[in-house]
Amino acid sequence: MTYHLERIDPHTLKPSPRNARTHDKKQIRQIADSIEAFGFTNPVLIDAEDNIIAGHGRLTAALQMGLCEVPAIRITHLNAAEKRALMLADNKIALSAGWDMELLASELTDLSEMDLDFDLETTGFEIPEIDLIIENAKVDHIPEEVVLEPDTTKSPICRTGDLWILGAHRVLCGDARNADDYARLMDGAVADLGFTDPPYNVPISGHVCGSGKVQHREFAEASGEMSEEDFERFLRVTFTFCTKHSRDGAVWFACMDWRHIGEIRSAALATFDQWLNVCVWAKTNGGMGGLYRSQHEFIFVFGTGKAAHRNNVQLGKFGRNRTNLWTYAGVNTFRKGRMEELQAHPTAKPV
Repeated sequence: MTYHLERIDPHTLKPSPRNARTHDKKQIRQIADSIEAFGFTNPVLIDAEDNIIAGHGRLTAALQMGLCEVPAIRITHLNAAEKRALMLADNKIALSAGWDMELLASELTDLSEMDLDFDLETTGFEIPEIDLIIENAKVDHIPEEVVLEPDTTKSPICRTGDLWILGAHRVLCGDARNADDYARLMDGAVADLGFTDPPYNVPISGHVCGSGKVQHREFAEASGEMSEEDFERFLRVTFTFCTKHSRDGAVWFACMDWRHIGEIRSAALATFDQWLNVCVWAKTNGGMGGLYRSQHEFIFVFGTGKAAHRNNVQLGKFGRNRTNLWTYAGVNTFRKGRMEELQAHPTAKPV
């Protein structure tokens, strides 16, 4: 039996009144995104009178996209009852298939690490689903990227203005208050999400470093020498550039201690468009402190513009939950890798 592919004006096709399959707006959008990314690769099935047997969702997406023609295969060898049965089978049989979760996780992991020119959600999987699939499958057979170890016999050299191109990533040694540094780092791109850990305007000695082996020098600025007004101005300048290089709807996370809630609040309200929340990083061990030993840090969450921010969790939809209390060990908790983190930075964050 030979089938011929036809190109047909979608406006001439007739949806079946017996189609029991429903498509909400979200799924139609997914179908349209898939057609946009990969082309119309799955032809519509029609009968001799241009009635649709299979492909109602694809037709709706094509009409919304304004397509002038769609690929179609004309089915002429079936009687009325067989066409009705095929309409059901086309939808139901695919639903009965399962997934090799380990292989699926491997595929999604590979795709997520590639420099794609399309959104990964065009696969039909949403970002929260992808995260869960990869996490739950615990894929451990994927070879890690080979990274050359640095020559530890030589002193590290880093100067202001040095820019490292690491694949799709860019790392700049610069000043967060310098407009030219942002322009050079972003190179015309805008941020969907930002995480900033500015100095807290408290001395490192006596507040961060104790009497242990690892000691750190004071920060060059905002290490306890600034007044409230100076520190608020310091943060405001930085936040202004953060928002300038972010898309409408971007989310920013900014760390701060309890002493300077007022300064970060004033700086953020003057620069960001939305105050989304304040998260608390609850550490498993207390650190330095007087009346109370410090066991938490604040992470302020701000938004830019008026557009909705991207929701990668969708609370409850995929069995995921998210609160503004983050319980995670700090560098003062005895565990593997602790000393490496402590030596790298006086206020390391588990990002």
